Amino acid sequence: MAFDGSSIIVVAIFGVFLVNLTSSLVLAKGPCQFPAIFNFGDSNSDTGGLSAAFGQAPPPNGMSYFGHPAGRYCDGRLVIDFLAESLGLPYLSAFLDSLGTNFTHGANFATAGSTIRPQNTTLHQSGFSPISLNVQFYEFHDFHVRSQIVRKRGGVYETMLPKEEDFSSALYTFDIGQNDLTSGYFLNMSVDEVKAYVPDVLNQFLTIIKDIYDVGGRYFWIHNTGPVGCLPYVMERIPVLAGQIDRYGCASPFNEVAQFFNHGLKKTVQQLRKDLPHAAITYVDVYSVKYSLISQGRNHGFNQPLRTCCGHGGKYNYNKNLGCGGKVHKQGKDVLVAAPCQDPSTHVNWDGVHFTEAANRYIFERIVDGSFSDPPHPLNMACYRN
Repeated sequence: MAFDGSSIIVVAIFGVFLVNLTSSLVLAKGPCQFPAIFNFGDSNSDTGGLSAAFGQAPPPNGMSYFGHPAGRYCDGRLVIDFLAESLGLPYLSAFLDSLGTNFTHGANFATAGSTIRPQNTTLHQSGFSPISLNVQFYEFHDFHVRSQIVRKRGGVYETMLPKEEDFSSALYTFDIGQNDLTSGYFLNMSVDEVKAYVPDVLNQFLTIIKDIYDVGGRYFWIHNTGPVGCLPYVMERIPVLAGQIDRYGCASPFNEVAQFFNHGLKKTVQQLRKDLPHAAITYVDVYSVKYSLISQGRNHGFNQPLRTCCGHGGKYNYNKNLGCGGKVHKQGKDVLVAAPCQDPSTHVNWDGVHFTEAANRYIFERIVDGSFSDPPHPLNMACYRN
């Protein structure tokens, strides 16, 4: 069938009309009412899981907002905290934290150092958590079942645990995968060797999403992984050639693998949409936001886009043997040498691995409206299928 110029214009106008109509229809339905968030991930969204299991994240973590360590490897709040705030929900309690926890509005199963694929090493040996994504799902599944049994006791239990119907109306958030890449590098694998196991990692991720769907989860908000090659703990520990450093100071080979992972993750999400007809799945490109923040940081008030705020020594103020808050024993006294910078808000990176609260806020403010989402729905519209 042939089209003349006017026909093409009509088709184009009609296409724009359909897009605008679809957006208007979604907006006409009103924002989603998420009664709870159930989060899965690593240190990018851990609000106290690893601290509860292996010891509290030490001072000066928490200094900028909480005024004390609060289970987060950050000077303050994480992206997941800002997400909860924007939905009118309290900050998520870590599932593993048994002290003073209220799970009425959800639970956080993320732990720092977690991977999608189970690791064959201990936390002490490798620095990666044994609480991989499949373990987080086991915890969630047990929480789902037992919370309803306990809730029926009434009294205080009824006020501390979510209702059964909240599990199908909740938002399920994910930020995990970064450690699956770096764990390979730290075992001296090449970038090609790491890329080779990415399909298996994504297949395991797909399985977990399906498992959550099978027990009633319907609304998913999935972050891709960030520019690993811009993190001091990677650049300091893994040598790269001068020609492999981009103009912003990041290691291109590691960022290319992260983008390879993200491309596969997006395809996985597309497959999940076909396999799970009642699910609304939002893919969020935090990689682009984080890379923009690092590459254009000075334009946004971040004078130190690569250098660590809290650390000691080296090109990036990072030392793997003397982390943030680290002390050395001198003349019979413990002396703090890995102290925080005077103003964390001018830094993107907090401790060589994690972002500052200011950087996390920057990321949140750019993803909350759907500008980096597929489909381009804002967070409070994430219950609508495209």
